[in-house]
Amino acid sequence: MEQQIIYEQDVANAVCVLIAKEARAMPDDVEVELAYDDDEGFSAEAELNGNVHQLNTTRLVEALRLWVEQYLDMDPMAAGIQLKLDDDEGIIAIVR
Repeated sequence: MEQQIIYEQDVANAVCVLIAKEARAMPDDVEVELAYDDDEGFSAEAELNGNVHQLNTTRLVEALRLWVEQYLDMDPMAAGIQLKLDDDEGIIAIVR
């Protein structure tokens, strides 16, 4: 299977979709900030209606699996997802 790249904006969009799904809200109502730390790895902070949700790397991959299923029409469990910090593109996900 050929690899696909999910760029930073769509990584953030994936978090929006996951948080909105869990809260039964609209993805447009979710604000997301992605982060990377050498010690903690990848993370995201999502805010919806004044509530802040902290997502670790595992939850980011969960959000990306939902995105892969809904928007790339691929089997989310068969897809290998690797988060990467790219100098030019920011936080991206490589899907194989």
